[in-house]
Amino acid sequence: MQRLTILCVGKLQESWWRDAAKEYEKRLTRYCDLRITELSDEKTPERASAAERDKILRIEGERILKAADPRAPYWALAVQGKRMDSETFAARLGELPLMGIPHLQLVIGGSLGLSPEVLKGAALQLSFSDMTFPHQLMRVILLEQIYRGFRILRGEPYHK
Repeated sequence: MQRLTILCVGKLQESWWRDAAKEYEKRLTRYCDLRITELSDEKTPERASAAERDKILRIEGERILKAADPRAPYWALAVQGKRMDSETFAARLGELPLMGIPHLQLVIGGSLGLSPEVLKGAALQLSFSDMTFPHQLMRVILLEQIYRGFRILRGEPYHK
């Protein structure tokens, strides 16, 4: 069974995000060994300077890289990343075991995004939209797309 780890900065604060994430986590047990690692986020001041923002990204990036398994590639979620439809995303997931990659990590940054170091180390930078989403919502969207991807790979019905 393929192993997926989601490394995410910040916790799901509201109960509805936790409930939605738990539902997809439960559904995914049929398809993969899913693990979620929540990393603490840095508080961003209301009017943070560029230097403060860079420092926050650096600290959060160091946490991500320390938590990541160096033997497994990771895909970083980034607005400037590659966009793909659900079928292509599913195909990319399906290629991993064929390429001898038993473990994939997916990285969701905090409110400021991801540090240049994290982005540079990514096997793929993946974008779900040109829009910016709260990282809590992004976790739910990512879980749903992973679930949809496995359903597509298995030829199981899903809603378009």
